[in-house]
Amino acid sequence: MSLFASGQQPLAWRMQPEDIEDFIGQNHLLAPGRPLRRLIEEDRLVSVIFYGPPGTGKTCLTKIIAKRTRALFLSINAVTAGIKDIRDAIEKAKGGRTILFIDEIHRFNKLQQDALLPAVESGEIILIGASTYNPFFALVPALSSRSMIFQFYPLKEDEIILILKRALTDKRGLGEQSIFCSDDVLRYIASFSEGDARKALNILELSFFISDEQEGRRLITIEKVKEVLQNKAVYYDEQEHYNTISAFIKSMRGSDTDATVYWLAKMIEAGEDPLFIARRIVICASEDVGNADPNALVIAQAALEATERIGMPEARIILSQAALYVAQAPKSNAAYLAIEGALAEVREKPLQPVPLHLRDSHYQGAARLGAGTGYKYPHDYEGHYIKQAYMPLRKTFYRPSDEGYEKIIKKRLEKRRLRDDS
Repeated sequence: MSLFASGQQPLAWRMQPEDIEDFIGQNHLLAPGRPLRRLIEEDRLVSVIFYGPPGTGKTCLTKIIAKRTRALFLSINAVTAGIKDIRDAIEKAKGGRTILFIDEIHRFNKLQQDALLPAVESGEIILIGASTYNPFFALVPALSSRSMIFQFYPLKEDEIILILKRALTDKRGLGEQSIFCSDDVLRYIASFSEGDARKALNILELSFFISDEQEGRRLITIEKVKEVLQNKAVYYDEQEHYNTISAFIKSMRGSDTDATVYWLAKMIEAGEDPLFIARRIVICASEDVGNADPNALVIAQAALEATERIGMPEARIILSQAALYVAQAPKSNAAYLAIEGALAEVREKPLQPVPLHLRDSHYQGAARLGAGTGYKYPHDYEGHYIKQAYMPLRKTFYRPSDEGYEKIIKKRLEKRRLRDDS
């Protein structure tokens, strides 16, 4: 169960830092004096979950821990491991202090995670789990609660550039090659790496492979990097799906048209279901715009139907139009608050009976029960309105805002309520 294979490996593998002093990035976790760094340096690690996007140093840091610790170090990968592998690791742990590294731990099912619990809880094993998924969603609560959670963030461009420069000079990397690669090229690679050191090193290595030789040295240019990149792949796992749709909705709600179309573009490029996007626009049109601009819901619903009929890639234009309309529209959540308030009233308070004059009177014998008696038909009165009780105990749930068309609604309702009170 060796974690690190020997032999010629890709550049990204060869350039993994050998000690904590060589580690680049994640200063919030590993700067001198930070808790995680002290736990590693003093070999007093407890069960931890390293959580963050690919290429941010989770496995690299685990390699450093493996070299520094005096504990027995075991590793398994959740993609290929099963209950037997877990039990074998726990059995080996009975010989003394043991660290068990589980890569991609989010891929373990509930039964497999539960199998770890007794050994983690008793301290038989010190767990290191690495995951690109939020552990509070991907792991059973009992396991995540028994582990310290350390979040890894995408590396900054300057940190990526440092890693690339090290790869160009270090003998483990390309240091024995005669290469010219300008700072502009390194920054270009870093800008397309999206905080992923592994991705950046892969781009550098492939660019080196296809580079041309000039005056005895290999020249890596932006043109060669572009050949390697071809079409940019958008990182978009399950957690990124939820984060991006959240940003999209909040940008529409916040009336930021540019952010709205940016997050929309990210979802489209990542292959998000266009009907899922369209449904979120419809919801936002009602929840966050409402009667401040009733046309927003009409446009959003039309966009949903058009997206279903037309499909991609043309539907991207329809989604953009609808999302931008909702984003720029005046905002009101009064309709949302009204139904939430009414639901709370129905759930938590005694139910009000339907008044006799409002009850159905279209069945035989209804008149004998008084159903419908005294009902006033509003269209028979001036302004198509007449004061009458529509619920035994009057309650106010809908409070229109002063935004857009809802300002007109507000004045109309205030006028009617004043007439009812007179």
